[in-house]
Amino acid sequence: MNLHGWIVYNGSLKGNKFLDFAEWIQEAALKQGSSTTIYKNNELLVSLQTNKIKILSDNLPSLPDYVVFADKDIYLAKQLELLGIPVFNRSSAIEVSDDKIATFQQLSQFDIPLPATIVAPKVFMKDNTHLEDVHIIAKELGFPLIIKEAFGSFGEQVYLIHDEDELHKKILELQGKPYLYQAFISSSFGKDLRLHVVGDQVVAAMKRQSLNDFRANVSAGGTTQTYTPSVQEEELAIAATKAIGADFAGVDLLIGEDGHPIVCEINSNAHIRSMFDCTGINVADYMVQYILEVIKSGRKRNSHD
Repeated sequence: MNLHGWIVYNGSLKGNKFLDFAEWIQEAALKQGSSTTIYKNNELLVSLQTNKIKILSDNLPSLPDYVVFADKDIYLAKQLELLGIPVFNRSSAIEVSDDKIATFQQLSQFDIPLPATIVAPKVFMKDNTHLEDVHIIAKELGFPLIIKEAFGSFGEQVYLIHDEDELHKKILELQGKPYLYQAFISSSFGKDLRLHVVGDQVVAAMKRQSLNDFRANVSAGGTTQTYTPSVQEEELAIAATKAIGADFAGVDLLIGEDGHPIVCEINSNAHIRSMFDCTGINVADYMVQYILEVIKSGRKRNSHD
């Protein structure tokens, strides 16, 4: 049974890391006997008519047996699902993962350790006379605290706030954007753990550390080293992945005061090159193996249901 898949990535973003991810998946699929075609998301147009949905593209062949969706174009991912194509990850998992507020709302329904979080009220216009009650936020979370915009990647749109003056200033800057406040986990300053989950297992892990930034992201200057996670850390990463309904994800864990892990973030489209550079483990091989097993055997996919 020779399966053919599509790999979709965002064609409008600068740099080659997104194409690089797609090519790693393509190579892994080829090794396992599955042919694939790589598409930019803007090469596949969503078409909607009365009682008819389809994909528009130049010289589009027959629809694939599966899609690896390495993008955040939720409408396109959903369209492919409506056409009956298994999409990895599902559009719903990508959508939740892309929105940090939605992520923590979803995780809070399960027995998953999280930083204390407060969601900023939605504001439609800039108005410094209607700021949130910052004293309530300060009392609940203390200083320093973290502000995260709901949408952001690579450690960007995350801010360390030291006092009420900084808090007021950042609130005014972010009015009109969705964001949240979180307790700062000082024991994890400049360091975190990245565990890559595929299905029911952690297939690779690394520790990330920065000497001069509270964020440990490699894109923010952090370094990496191989890491062997504890059973507790593995179980937490798998549970968090399942909680958002993802088949695979890069789960970032903070290190709590007592050494216990706390979920920081879940990335449904985590890049895999830095993990390979650090550990020598090619996560793409595990991802493709999982996908082909699901398609061929009907294996149950990860779900929060």
